[in-house]
Parts: sequence; C-alpha cells; structure tokens
Amino acid sequence: MTSPELRGWPASDRRFSRSEVSAVVGSGDAVWERVTRDVLRWRVKTESGFAVDSTRPVSRGDRVVVTARLFNVTVLEPVEVVSVVEESDRVGFAYRTLPGHPVSGEEAFIVHRHGHEVRLTVRSLTRAAPQQPWRALYPLLRIAQRIARGRYLRSLS
Repeated sequence: MTSPELRGWPASDRRFSRSEVSAVVGSGDAVWERVTRDVLRWRVKTESGFAVDSTRPVSRGDRVVVTARLFNVTVLEPVEVVSVVEESDRVGFAYRTLPGHPVSGEEAFIVHRHGHEVRLTVRSLTRAAPQQPWRALYPLLRIAQRIARGRYLRSLS
C-alpha cells in the first residue's frame, strides 16, 4: 500500500487518508551510511518520542509494539513490518497497524538519495480504527499524526 520500494507512489485506496512528506537529512556517503542504518533500527520512531520494543533491524513479518506517551497517557500501537527495501540508493520499510492500534492503515519510512543529497520520505495511509474510543478520537489523532510527521522528518538529521 505505501510501497517503499517504489520511487513514485501510485494512487491508492480512497478509503484511506494519504500523506507523503519529505525532507533533506544531509548529504554525502557518511550521512547515507548513518541514516540507512538508523532507519532500519526504528530511529525515526525513537528519535521522535516513541518507544519501540525491538532494537533489532527491521525484518518483514516482525511484530512490534510502538508506545506513545501523550498528556500522561500511554498508548500502545501494535504493528507488523510488511515490506523492507535495501537498494543502493533506497532503504526503508513499511508497517501496517494491527488490532488495538489507534488508527488503521500503513506507514513507510524511506531514505533515498539523489546525487549527494540524502532525503527521508514518510508515506502513510490511515483511516479511523474500528474500535472505540479510537474511532471517536480520530479527528484528534489526525492532528497528532501531522505533528509526528514533522518530528519524523527531523529525526535523522
């Protein structure tokens, strides 16, 4: 769905809200080596204020729990890695949400380079989770997602 292996992201299911944001995280081979290693070890999430119950490099099929803390409330976000890409100019992964997650959908973190410039792209497809109270809180969760995306883009710089 979020297709981290694709340079262009084709139109997708209209039942989901779609977002794709990118930022330059640096330039050169040293930056490339560091951020490709970091993205595959969940640093985009952990440097953005989340906790992840795995320190291993991501692997397709991994199920992990991401923990968010907002306003003294702890939110558990179970996810499953559905895709991993490791190419000479593109590295990243995508996960889908599992039951119990506050939203339903998929998110991808992709590090790619154009010449010496190294960029991070975050793709997401989300919709309201089927269970309460998350379903009713979905409009607030969309605001939280926008804030998190901004943090993601700064996380590897």
